[in-house]
Amino acid sequence: MSYAVTDKEDNILDLQEHHDKSAPPRYVGFIAGMFSGVTKNAVGHPFDTVKVRLQTSPKGQFKGPMDCVFQTFKREGFRGFYKGFTPPLVGWVLMDSVMLGSLHVYRRTVHEQLFPDQKKLPLLGHIIAGLGSGLTVSFVAAPIEQFKARLQVQYDAKSRIYTGPLDVAAKLYKVSGIRGIYSGLLSTMIFRTNFIFWWGSYEIFTEWFKNNTKMSNPSINFWAGGLSATVFWIFAYPADVVKQTIMTDSPIRSEKKFKRWSDAVKYIYNERGLKGFTRGFGPSILRSFPANAAALAAFEAAMRFLH
Repeated sequence: MSYAVTDKEDNILDLQEHHDKSAPPRYVGFIAGMFSGVTKNAVGHPFDTVKVRLQTSPKGQFKGPMDCVFQTFKREGFRGFYKGFTPPLVGWVLMDSVMLGSLHVYRRTVHEQLFPDQKKLPLLGHIIAGLGSGLTVSFVAAPIEQFKARLQVQYDAKSRIYTGPLDVAAKLYKVSGIRGIYSGLLSTMIFRTNFIFWWGSYEIFTEWFKNNTKMSNPSINFWAGGLSATVFWIFAYPADVVKQTIMTDSPIRSEKKFKRWSDAVKYIYNERGLKGFTRGFGPSILRSFPANAAALAAFEAAMRFLH
């Protein structure tokens, strides 16, 4: 029995063959993501410490970002800005490996399964892949970000409960089991649904720079990475405030203020009004461009090298 291949089917086969030859192996994104994680943490951690302290401090403790910087330096020195550095150093390597590795896999899968007859993955495909990446990395990010947040809000000897990330993990597990370690999972997933804005805008900025400038690929990666991260944080920041509030709540279930995600939202609003959802936004937005621009430039450079 003979089978005739139509022109459209022939084109699809040609495109799929082109994808297989030109696309890097699926595992490469996970390796390249490690370079992104190291770069992001080195550049961004001091900003993150100020942000978390502003988000979670009692009302009136800090007058604003600069007051937080001044008080932190006065009481704890330069090292104070790098408190909780180890979890995200290890964590960002792991998280960016999973985030960018899964993003690479989702892009290829979405392209092959949903848009097989298109030469390039369309914007909608990038958005779908970004959402999948955000939900996937949440399972890695939730415990790491909780360990980091609990260490960052230890201001002095009186507030010191944990000696390091392993101590945080051990004490959380002792009082609450695995549920305690993953108590911020839902809030982390809600926060990372905003990856649709990050990776959608990253594709928009990348294409604009390619079509309207003569910048090199590394420069395009740097600027698109920084600008898209800024877009992401503008949309995602209120959800991040809620996430940090939940993650620094008491680990003992009977003592928790926030049994549900909505409880934390109500608490923030009742305590500080709508302004409460933007508390610490300045350090966060200042951090977002340099940290993510450098990180995504490192990721794309590693992808080109490994490919």
